Amino acid sequence: MSLQRTNVYADPADLALIKEAAAKRGVSEAEIIRHGIHLAAMSTRVWADDMEFPTFDETDAPVADEVTRAVAEGTRYR
Repeated sequence: MSLQRTNVYADPADLALIKEAAAKRGVSEAEIIRHGIHLAAMSTRVWADDMEFPTFDETDAPVADEVTRAVAEGTRYR
């Protein structure tokens, strides 16, 4: 993955929380900040097309385990 450098201004209290979280998780502060940027970018993303959701009748509806697995796989941070 190619990364681009940028500068941002952050509240000192937020930076202290990031530093603490990074130490507890054993990752770099930059990794936590990159993750936060990714979450912010995805939460404000506007999709060009409407999302389509599957419909089921009573005979082919997924069971709870299948739904749980699909949601977990779809929301896993990459």
